[in-house]
Amino acid sequence: MSVKSEETAGVDRMQAIPLYHQIFLQLREEITSGERAFGSRLPTEEGLSAQFGVSRITARRALDELAENHFVERKRRVGTTVIFRSPAKPFQGNIDQAIESLLNFGRSTKVKLLEVEHVPARAPIDEALNIEPDTDVLRVVRVRWFDDSPVGHFVSFIPADIASHMTRAKLKTTPMLALIEEAGVQIGAAHQTISATLADAMLSSMLQVDIGSPILRVSRTVEDKQGRPVQHILAQFRPDKYQIRLDLNSPGVDMQLL
Repeated sequence: MSVKSEETAGVDRMQAIPLYHQIFLQLREEITSGERAFGSRLPTEEGLSAQFGVSRITARRALDELAENHFVERKRRVGTTVIFRSPAKPFQGNIDQAIESLLNFGRSTKVKLLEVEHVPARAPIDEALNIEPDTDVLRVVRVRWFDDSPVGHFVSFIPADIASHMTRAKLKTTPMLALIEEAGVQIGAAHQTISATLADAMLSSMLQVDIGSPILRVSRTVEDKQGRPVQHILAQFRPDKYQIRLDLNSPGVDMQLL
């Protein structure tokens, strides 16, 4: 099953922002959010050129800008390596309460299924799922609605063996975590980073906000009880429609997603 967008990922040729700077902004966001971890490799100029549909000169300018701002280090014959270390320290939370909150959110919202396709895993997805580059994964793009308004835009990646039973009909009606559990997976942990970004043309259209509006960005990797990553998701929310609340208690942290 495959429904593939014809738009080039990550760049909008109608914007006044130069293409190289659009690529820089996307890669910077992936680095600062932790999706591209310290020490990980970025794609080559040729790889970025193919990924974004731009010239190698444009890709080179994006990588050079990252290096100039001390997010990466570029070395001949080595490549481009992330040198940014996030100052953020992790909180420990209750995974069972978090999963229940996410399932309740899924059940209380309506979903519009935009894309379903099998794709080869590229960085940073292969790193997030701890699989070899180009391994087959299922990519699912959805928008969730509440009270006749879009709430969030979700891009999920699931290993092919876990996703084998996920039909379009189920993806339209059932929370993703519930489908993962239906595949026999026992969820044991999740690693989540919350940051902020600005709506580009695509998010502006999907979430019905102005271009440049603030967006809540959540990057999360879910693992089973053996520590195997079973889902990586990038969720981007309208902050006027969605909040994340942390109730800080002793000795643990309870997390509620509203």
